Amino acid sequence: MLKKMNIKNLGGKDFLMREYFEKIYKRSQGEFYNLIKDNLINNQKTFVITANPETIMLAEENDILKSAFLDEETIVVPDGIGIVKGAKMLGYKKPDKTITGIALVEELFRYCNDYKKSLFLFGAKKSVLDALVKKIQKDYPDICISGSIDGYVENKQEAFATIKEKNPDVVLVALGVPNQEIIIYQNLKDFDKGIFVGVGGSFDVLSGMKKRAPKIFLKYNLEWLYRITREPKRLKRFLKSNVKYISKIKDEKKNKTSKDE
Repeated sequence: MLKKMNIKNLGGKDFLMREYFEKIYKRSQGEFYNLIKDNLINNQKTFVITANPETIMLAEENDILKSAFLDEETIVVPDGIGIVKGAKMLGYKKPDKTITGIALVEELFRYCNDYKKSLFLFGAKKSVLDALVKKIQKDYPDICISGSIDGYVENKQEAFATIKEKNPDVVLVALGVPNQEIIIYQNLKDFDKGIFVGVGGSFDVLSGMKKRAPKIFLKYNLEWLYRITREPKRLKRFLKSNVKYISKIKDEKKNKTSKDE
């Protein structure tokens, strides 16, 4: 069972960005994937949060997301160059590489196929979900898809009750931040095993319904820019979270420097 931290001073003036960066997984990408594979094979319950600046800023506003993020047993990986740069600015060891939600899901598909594990998909539109199920059945024939529920069902808690009944080895939830992380965290206690990941819009890309960024964007950690060019409505949300994120990191770095002098 995952243990909840006794978290004090969540939010407000006492909020520290360092609390989050201390949680970021800082070992190599290869070590992380080996850990996930071992936990999958050994039925070790694991909750992974893929963190970017928006995730952290939303966590500052939501106590449940904060608790999920800071729980001592949650694994938080750097999904985005903003986390890598933020860690460097605050004097932390930089994460080895970013670990995006899409890349993690692709690895989980391979592991489930190799070890004949079961998978449950929750979220996205029904058309996206149906296309993804067909693709998985074609490309990963040894995965057991124990069920799928689209993200537009009215009672999402009831959907999680169905997931519990199926007892899958991997649960992927595509409801967007923070809803996906919150519902996972609130239900983790009811599971004895499973790799749980909130995957945002990964189903859209992996199903083929949306194009992934070209390799040149991925190489230079500019996938966020590609998404904005494809979906301009993301720009306002991106600017709001990232400007606030950068400002808080700069303030905390400045305060630390002043105290050290």
